[in-house]
Amino acid sequence: MIRKFLLLALSGFTAFLFIVQLIIIQLVKPQYKKLSENNAIITRTVYPERGLIYDRNGKLLVANQPAYDLMVVPETIRAFDTTKLCTMAGVSKTSLLKNIEKAKQYSSKLPTAIVPLLTKEQNALLQENIWKFPGFYLQKKSQRDYRYPIASNVLGYISEVNPREVKGETYYTQGDLIGRQGIEKSYEKELRGEKGVRYFQKDRFNRILGAYENGTFDVPAESATNITLTLDAELQAYGESLLQNKRGGIVAIEPATGEILALVSAPSYDPNLLVGRNRSKNYRDLLLDTIGKPLFDRGLLAEYAPGSPFKVLNALIALEEGVITPKNTFTCQGGHYYARGAFMECHCKPGTISNLIKGIRNSCNSYFGKTFKKLIEASENPDEAIDKWKSHLSSFGLGDYLGYDLPIGRPGMIPDGDYYNYWYRPGGWKAPTVISNAIGQGEILTTPIQMANFTAAIANRGYYIKPHFKRINDLQIRDSLYPKKHTSIDKAHFETVVEGMSQVVAYGTARIARIKGIEVCGKTGTVENFTKIDGVRHQLTDHSMFIAFAPRENPQIALAVFIENGYWGARWAAPIASLMIEKHLTKTVKRKWLEQRMVNGSLVAEYQKPYSGKPFRINE
Repeated sequence: MIRKFLLLALSGFTAFLFIVQLIIIQLVKPQYKKLSENNAIITRTVYPERGLIYDRNGKLLVANQPAYDLMVVPETIRAFDTTKLCTMAGVSKTSLLKNIEKAKQYSSKLPTAIVPLLTKEQNALLQENIWKFPGFYLQKKSQRDYRYPIASNVLGYISEVNPREVKGETYYTQGDLIGRQGIEKSYEKELRGEKGVRYFQKDRFNRILGAYENGTFDVPAESATNITLTLDAELQAYGESLLQNKRGGIVAIEPATGEILALVSAPSYDPNLLVGRNRSKNYRDLLLDTIGKPLFDRGLLAEYAPGSPFKVLNALIALEEGVITPKNTFTCQGGHYYARGAFMECHCKPGTISNLIKGIRNSCNSYFGKTFKKLIEASENPDEAIDKWKSHLSSFGLGDYLGYDLPIGRPGMIPDGDYYNYWYRPGGWKAPTVISNAIGQGEILTTPIQMANFTAAIANRGYYIKPHFKRINDLQIRDSLYPKKHTSIDKAHFETVVEGMSQVVAYGTARIARIKGIEVCGKTGTVENFTKIDGVRHQLTDHSMFIAFAPRENPQIALAVFIENGYWGARWAAPIASLMIEKHLTKTVKRKWLEQRMVNGSLVAEYQKPYSGKPFRINE
């Protein structure tokens, strides 16, 4: 009797344990349910179409084109004809086996792209034969279609995520695409959308039987956001044509809104070069061009001495600090002796007497050298004066990142008192030591976008709006994101400087920039260009610089043009800026003679010219 009872008790206890374990497996620990489902269910990612990119006038700049990746789930691979698959996919056997091994290391259960971006012909052939290759399937996605060969520096490109990005971001898996540089990177989250998932039932041989539960659990992809840029595609293309066979940049801003109308960097490249299977090779070729540097955005990254355009800022600071008035005059003797044996050359005739407007119009180095000396000597200590000077310049956005919505940039350089105290010791320097700052040389460095921005601030008579590339049509949102940033200069001082800039174009150094019926205000610059050879500082061909805005009242465009080794400001930069203004304001260009000269003009010979060892200097 006892043995019978023990047997029943043991059987009952064993049954109880099984029931408890089943409850734990099916209800308490859902991971077991997932493991069971993984044996019967295949998931496929559904990629949304990447967001479209338009210019300010609704012109489609970036679209999508269908693309397919050859995917593999390593644990489901069975014996297959390797040679046949390689031929169809257009890859070598070595590459295919290497990628399969990488996929196994990543995950034997998760799908991995082993041959990305198949051609249309390869995809069509594989679609018919994919059943012959167990473990492999075709994943549809999209790749970019850049409709115009322009603005590569603004748009950026997309490429496959790297292991670090997969590890650090739950959204991405191996083989996904991500925005690189430009708008594609800055607005990646909006442009990528949200991936969806489809579930398929499979049998024990990993053959798909159909949708799981009739698609009840499928998650549709969420559409990406389309983006409208502030760029004018027609103006951008025109600027790129003007900079053919030259190195430099153009930055054009709408002063009232801070919207970037054009950001040209030359030399450039067709953005479609970085699409498709040849992307890596093409990128490497562009990267290895260390002479032209097509991947280097000169408008945002190049830091140059600003040259004579900087004089208008020194004029505004001097007016604000009360060290000059518009009527104060200085006499130029063909230059300015600022210390014993030290002479700042000027192209004015000896005996020329200039007030502020005339000083700007003729770009008188003597006038601005003497003005800067008074500015530094107005304070008890030079370091206090230079700090005050820097504070004013900072209010124009100089010496720091402007905060625009592209992922790259440089701060430039505006020296302060500590900088000079470090190099010359406190009390060891005075106004003559830093006199080069008077004419935009010395230690000052600015980027072209900073130059265009302070030009916009002058056009607005005392404020600027942070430059940006994404257009926001809702005025209330735009004003909250991009409020006015007022400079430290009183509005009353701007009209004198604006009049001087107007006379630069009407009668002064930039007469070639005149446009019939449009009052252009500008300032030329011939920027000294130095290099070190064997530790010795040598002067090379000067850079050509020009800033301008137009019209004088209610300005619609402010811009900076910088041409490397372009000699003087009026030779290349001023006419190019003038043509950009005419194109933007009138939608056409009547001065075809000037347009042809700029489009067909080339500085290639200048860039290829061997260094002669002789200093080269052209006064503005």
